[in-house]
Amino acid sequence: MSFWRDEVIGVALDHETLLQMDEQRAWIRREPGNARPYCHLAQFYRMAGKQEEAVALLLEAVDLDPAYADAHASLGEIYAVMGDYRSAWRHARIAESHGEARVTNLLSRYRIAEPADEG
Repeated sequence: MSFWRDEVIGVALDHETLLQMDEQRAWIRREPGNARPYCHLAQFYRMAGKQEEAVALLLEAVDLDPAYADAHASLGEIYAVMGDYRSAWRHARIAESHGEARVTNLLSRYRIAEPADEG
């Protein structure tokens, strides 16, 4: 099974992933003001373990569309994994205010305390 997984299936998936990433980059070139392809491309970087690249793309997405709940939720997830709970909660609350509560539910389920507001 290792041959099929490593030499056939893995190569095909890697090739398809690269094609999908190229598609998102082309979309960004066509519509640089559209937040969606930035968020989609960030998910591929997340899967590849390239968190900094994913964060940069997601921050660009929420800069372009501050109400983009899925991008805020993805940022919340990444920040939670990185241990930056203040940022995780901030993006989780923004996502929740726009109808996406998965990160607030996750943080609450794992009893990650929401930091008190400063100032």
